[in-house]
Amino acid sequence: MKKIFSLIAVMMFVTTSAMAQFPFQQQNKPITLWPDGNPEKDYVARPSEFQKRMLPEGYMTPKLEVYKAQKPNGICILECPGGGYTMLSDTHEGRQMSDWFNSLGITYCVLEYRMPFGFSQVPLNDAEQAMRIIRQHAEEWGIKTIGVMGCSAGGHLASTLATHYSSAETRPDFQILMYPVITMDKSFTHMGSFENLLGTNPSQELIDKFSNEKQVNAKTPPALLILSADDPTVNPKNSIEYYYALRNAGVSASMHIYPEGGHGYGGGDRFTYKRQWTAEVEKWLMQFMGK
Repeated sequence: MKKIFSLIAVMMFVTTSAMAQFPFQQQNKPITLWPDGNPEKDYVARPSEFQKRMLPEGYMTPKLEVYKAQKPNGICILECPGGGYTMLSDTHEGRQMSDWFNSLGITYCVLEYRMPFGFSQVPLNDAEQAMRIIRQHAEEWGIKTIGVMGCSAGGHLASTLATHYSSAETRPDFQILMYPVITMDKSFTHMGSFENLLGTNPSQELIDKFSNEKQVNAKTPPALLILSADDPTVNPKNSIEYYYALRNAGVSASMHIYPEGGHGYGGGDRFTYKRQWTAEVEKWLMQFMGK
């Protein structure tokens, strides 16, 4: 019964490629992250029947979709869609926001990262490689500042990149997290994300490692958190604990908790406070222009 509810929760905030398309322009052919093959020797994708039905072909091959701003202001955002680490909600939590960011002069990149299947390092490896690729093209694309953004489980990946980056090259300059999964603490994590990322019986060491509220330090990049108080899928405590961890480490952090809206709205219009949260993002991002 628990697994059925977990699956329903995932499906509630998933938009697939079979659904109605939203206005956006693909400006470049997607960039394959690992053209010479995945770097992990032991990684094996074992999709469930649900994933085989729902995942577009290619989700096992990580890619980066790039939407260049015509008049770049120097900012780039790497977007990590959600999906409970079982699939990617890459329309409403990905491509649908490209026109908006481009209109602000922001180059916008959507990461199609691999599903972990219990290999917990795999999504982070993909996110770091995406950062390397963007930095390699920074001058060409008019980029000076690169931030990471993520929704739901994609918010967990974004905050993982922000707290586990392995070099200056892969460190994001800022993070924007929408209704994110942050912790792997069973008392308030999203259990679907937990099991898909870590497996069913992970060690406490692994749980602590990917409980990102425990991995914050003074070098963690500044953060903006956006969520709803009535989120039935990811406990708002995830964001609240992360916010306090950031503040306690001396890291600049802003958090906006709206009274209603639930979970999984992404760039969609069904969220009552869309005008408010998008305005807050635009205002917050101004601090990174010209850096």
